[in-house]
Amino acid sequence: MRAAQRLRVLVVAPERHPLRQPHAGGLEAVVWNRVRWLRRRGHHVELCAAAGSDFLGSCPDLQLPSPRWRRVQETSDTENPSGHRERMSDAFARVRRRLTDPLDGVDVVDNHSLHGDPILWSRDAGIPVVTTLHTPPLPDMVNAARSLPPAAPHRFLAVSQYTARSWSDEGVDAFVFPNGVDSSEWRRGRGGEQWVWFGRIVPEKAPHLAIRAARLAGARLRIAGRIGDPRYFASEVEPLLGDGVEYVGPLRQPELCDLVGASSVALVTPVWSEPFGLVLAEALMTGTPVVAFDAGGASEVLAGLPGCTVVPARDVRALAEAAASLAARSASPVFRDRVRAAASARHSLAHRQREVERVLTVAAHSRAAEVGTRTPDEAAVGA
Repeated sequence: MRAAQRLRVLVVAPERHPLRQPHAGGLEAVVWNRVRWLRRRGHHVELCAAAGSDFLGSCPDLQLPSPRWRRVQETSDTENPSGHRERMSDAFARVRRRLTDPLDGVDVVDNHSLHGDPILWSRDAGIPVVTTLHTPPLPDMVNAARSLPPAAPHRFLAVSQYTARSWSDEGVDAFVFPNGVDSSEWRRGRGGEQWVWFGRIVPEKAPHLAIRAARLAGARLRIAGRIGDPRYFASEVEPLLGDGVEYVGPLRQPELCDLVGASSVALVTPVWSEPFGLVLAEALMTGTPVVAFDAGGASEVLAGLPGCTVVPARDVRALAEAAASLAARSASPVFRDRVRAAASARHSLAHRQREVERVLTVAAHSRAAEVGTRTPDEAAVGA
């Protein structure tokens, strides 16, 4: 199905990692799917992202500099090396100059950057910008948002009610548009005996606590994902490997789907304010039940869905007991069908992307909308 109205969209990605498989994390997977879906809908989409990304054209102005680390051990998913902020500002200045050229202009910017500069394009160049808030409040973005005048053509979206509330506390209001999962790619699996943990291997995701829970329950556990913090992996995760616990590395989506779908239960162990937790929806889409720590938006994503248990954050014993209980039910095809059907109904990617498409269309035609005043179309979007 083609889009009713063809838009010229610039999608701005986070620059820390290229957008390609295996995805560096849930944020990269979401933006990668956004570009692909908008193009399938018939929109003219350009991508502004790190070099090496899929969908990235040949224009050098749209290639963003990734952090340059002196040593692998210094690599971080949260900090930046010296001079990186200045390089990003220079890169975004080039992008802005390109967007104000009549030959290279766009109807709307779909912004997923974790920097404040693209937010200011709506103020300084009058370009409609829709910014999705994927993280807890970041000072650079908060400051940019606060500097927007009431008439700036800008909208904020948040990936969960929890995330929207945390940004609202900083004076940034957003509509809630949760992330979605492609049910055609995240297929139902047959289950299996081993447990699974997958995601970015960083302290705030705490896979070491999943390992301790598996040990308590006497279960085998497989861990998949990119090592985002080498020091953490070396000190807290690697020493716990072996004797039924295996690290299989980062996997492309088809292989990751096979792994998760062949598991009896997925452990999700955030110890930070998890904004959404895409792995929650991905696991459920395969029919694999989920036990998660109650942190950030996790309980919101899972609320009311079958095959889910939320336990207090950092409570390893509760995690182990709940996982063992769900794993015992996971072999039932009927149970797995129920889990997948409910996840598909709530977290369908196509449904989510159609909602976002409406927001982008409204934004492209509302350059001077006042804050707090919505057109009938905007009211429908926010309903």
